[in-house]
Amino acid sequence: MGKAATKRRLPDNEAQAVGRMIRISPQKLNLVAQLIRGKKVETALADLTFSRKRISDDVKKVLQSAIANAENNHDLDVDDLIVSEAYVGKNLVMKRWHARARGRVGRIQKPFSQITIVAVSYPHLEPPSPYYNSHARI
Repeated sequence: MGKAATKRRLPDNEAQAVGRMIRISPQKLNLVAQLIRGKKVETALADLTFSRKRISDDVKKVLQSAIANAENNHDLDVDDLIVSEAYVGKNLVMKRWHARARGRVGRIQKPFSQITIVAVSYPHLEPPSPYYNSHARI
């Protein structure tokens, strides 16, 4: 008999990956998430590869996992994938103590965070023309 399978939360053209327990504050991780939001997957991977942020390697692993999920689990074409969502959440906070003067103590907080990346396949999306300038005034 067994349990009934839960319905899929995402549409058929989306795949996601979650990276949990990443040892960085959510504010700093969000800076890297903003870097890849809305970009094509190849561009996002190149940006993360050459980013100077320490945490970009972990974000790159999560993005590669989302690409692999899209390709293997959902039969989506990798060339059509776009990072539609990249959002950051808080996780646990390790608390440590540091001895201070006169018998007091200084509190040290070491936050963890998690990142969720959703890749969407748009098969008929054309890239903008290289001659198109969105900042030009008409």
